[in-house]
Amino acid sequence: MTTEPSWLSLIPAAVAILTAVFSRRPIESLLAGVFAGLLLLGPTTALSNFSSVLLEVMMDETIAWVIIVCGLMGSLITLLMRVGAADAFSHALAAKATGARSALLYTWLLGLLIFIDDYLNALAVGSAMRKVTDKFKVSREKLAYVVDSTAAPVCVLVPVSTWAVFFSGVLEASDVAEPGQGMALYLSAIPYMLYPWVAAIMVPLVAMGKIPALGMMKTAEAKAAQHGNATHANEFVVEPVEDAGRVRIYHFMLPLVALIGFSLWYDLDVQIGVIMAVAVTIVLYGMQRLIAWTEMFDAVLDGIKTMVPALTIVVVAFMFKEINDRLGLASYVIENVTPYMTPTLLPLVVFLTMALISFATGSSWGVFAIAIPIVLPLADTVGVSAPLAIGALISASAFGSHACFYSDATVLAAQGSGCGVMEHALTQIPYALIAALIAGIGLTVLASL
Repeated sequence: MTTEPSWLSLIPAAVAILTAVFSRRPIESLLAGVFAGLLLLGPTTALSNFSSVLLEVMMDETIAWVIIVCGLMGSLITLLMRVGAADAFSHALAAKATGARSALLYTWLLGLLIFIDDYLNALAVGSAMRKVTDKFKVSREKLAYVVDSTAAPVCVLVPVSTWAVFFSGVLEASDVAEPGQGMALYLSAIPYMLYPWVAAIMVPLVAMGKIPALGMMKTAEAKAAQHGNATHANEFVVEPVEDAGRVRIYHFMLPLVALIGFSLWYDLDVQIGVIMAVAVTIVLYGMQRLIAWTEMFDAVLDGIKTMVPALTIVVVAFMFKEINDRLGLASYVIENVTPYMTPTLLPLVVFLTMALISFATGSSWGVFAIAIPIVLPLADTVGVSAPLAIGALISASAFGSHACFYSDATVLAAQGSGCGVMEHALTQIPYALIAALIAGIGLTVLASL
């Protein structure tokens, strides 16, 4: 069931955001938004619609992909920790890092290297660097900020990533680009993707203290400096096996290389990449008798269990997106801002509007797919170049993924870094808003040239 778009379409998003801010509990906030939307769609059918939407989401191919990839990423991380490989890698980096600044810079560099997918980046980098940053009493919240800032913002800037493949495909499917020319058009838009550029460049400035700790991040840093980081319920906690002395850095690096290598070999298919990485890890550790075979398979299952809370948030977020789609939220907002689209203002208006929708709904790829058939023809009409308009749209998508309290990247960055989702989201938001402000000004300047 769908309804005619109106101002009422804004209510579920407002309910979810306000509930998240006050309760600091993402699942309950999303459910509040879902039920608000269901009541708008039909009070008498709200319960049956909830059941049908849940079933529809669970049968969605994207959700199945997310469950498989994230579940097996949990398995891979647990294997690396159970055998002591993650510790070996952490100790090697900790020996090179001389303080909190260099530890965060190493985290940033590792995030730049793992550019294939934001899920992979968020989980792998956070888990690998947690003990290094803990050693120098860097707050988990700051670690999560650095990890999240090298997830979606970096993935959109690299043409060999799942984001680039998806967006270039949408450009062709929407007849914006000729068949086979979607990636070329995407490449031409990369210089105009100002938000991801600014967000990624801000990280070393924050790490070196050039940009100070702001808002709740300042409190988190002071607490970590005084008391260290306490174990969080959202954290991978795995005790290494007793025979961890034989473990070397390559026991960590080889599974990671297998993950990236197989993903690239199979046309950026991260699902195949993580399946093969888990298989390679099991064979490597089993053949060298670092851990019993039965313990490895227990670790695989334990890793999947560890990801259940994060996956629950992602599933409910997809339900929330579906409800907003039925209410026509994106269409309503776009229709109401269209009259303000002038050649100079169009990139800014597109960025701000789509960023707000992406932030409110937790949907990044979906917003882009909805907006492309509307925004690109409008940009052509008023005389704005397609690369600039696409750059504004992708900047908005990256902002939504980066800043939204309950986006999948935010949830997984918190999971990998071992801090609460809302703690990460609320400490990160000042930096995301600064990047958004700079990007908005930049887009306006580019449009006026």
